[in-house]
Amino acid sequence: MTVTSVHDPSHREALWELEDAFERGDLVSLFGRCTVAYEGRAASDLGAGDRLLVLKPDGAALVHTDEGRQPVNWQPPGSEHHAAVREGRLRVRSTRNSPDETLTVRFSDVHQLSAMAVTGGRDLTLHGSEEDLRTRILERPDLVEQGFEPRETERPSSAGPMDIFGADADGTPVVVELKRRRVGPDAVGQLARYVRALREELGIEDPAEGGEAGPKRTDSPDVRGILVAPSVTDRAAERLADRGFDHVALDPTPEE
Repeated sequence: MTVTSVHDPSHREALWELEDAFERGDLVSLFGRCTVAYEGRAASDLGAGDRLLVLKPDGAALVHTDEGRQPVNWQPPGSEHHAAVREGRLRVRSTRNSPDETLTVRFSDVHQLSAMAVTGGRDLTLHGSEEDLRTRILERPDLVEQGFEPRETERPSSAGPMDIFGADADGTPVVVELKRRRVGPDAVGQLARYVRALREELGIEDPAEGGEAGPKRTDSPDVRGILVAPSVTDRAAERLADRGFDHVALDPTPEE
């Protein structure tokens, strides 16, 4: 792979490198002191500052500052990049026609310019997802506990789809909530909503309700809640204990 990188180029040198990079279809990054102006559905201006401009071969343009992960200004794929030197300064424009929008970056100083061919596309393989965690449990239900029997995944309820619905060795209904990372009290609250919804569906009295929801079946076992996650915070552990729920420490993928 050919990589072009120049430090402190003159504006003309930067222009020549940009024109060559656009011709090759390279990804370009420029870092320097610049102003930024946008005209289109609205209008905005950024005063002088040291910023990073990224120009992608698909037409996307991104202006980054020293804060946050989102660009402060951007143009979407399908835009066209143009460069010129005007009044002694490098001007880079990204334009599109539907709708009419123009992003203009004017550099008073270019500290670094890099251009390179980027390949590989977006064929992203995710590891350690909640789906991996679900697959582990479906293949080995005993990872939750001995005698656990998964019966449905994404089971609908009034609180939303449950990750896994099943029963324990005694036949007690079990709601399993999956999290691939360390979690806090919010995850316990989510599990509680699923358990409450299932109790209502099965006509089982919720101990927290005190019987105010009307007549309930008494011949059905209670509903259990199990949170499966690598770890939980202290507050989450307290809330699990308060609600009578269990935590199973399990990673999405087995350790090598």
